Amino acid sequence: MSLPGSLLDSFDKMVADRGLPSRSSAMTELIRGAVADHAERQRPDDVIAGTVTLVYVSDSGTVRHRVAQKQRDFLKEVISSQHVFLENDQSLEVLLVQGPPAQLEALCDAFRRIRGMYQVKLVTTAALLPQLHDHSETEAPPVQPAAANSR
Repeated sequence: MSLPGSLLDSFDKMVADRGLPSRSSAMTELIRGAVADHAERQRPDDVIAGTVTLVYVSDSGTVRHRVAQKQRDFLKEVISSQHVFLENDQSLEVLLVQGPPAQLEALCDAFRRIRGMYQVKLVTTAALLPQLHDHSETEAPPVQPAAANSR
């Protein structure tokens, strides 16, 4: 592979700054990311996994309320979330998500429309989540009550 000299110099600086062992390891990481992005577009109906990172103003309860509202609106896609308060009245929230790529993008777009949102970033994987439940069942089997202890 050949690169223009200035791009190669910048790439070498990035490899050194990140403490990576070689150009090859950096290229492997970049290629994996590109393959994941490509796979996302090739399998639009597949369920993929990823994270959504949000940074938003935390001094307004309405922003947190709207973030929670959007998570409820996309209940099938949002598996879990982790929230921390940052400096300068900012919040960082990371969501573990799953779903079709278009639905995950729609979730991110919904977050982007919230006033007070500073950053929304979706990172996906090329790996699919295993199906944990058969969603074709119309009714869940009844839950059996726990047996009472007899003495």
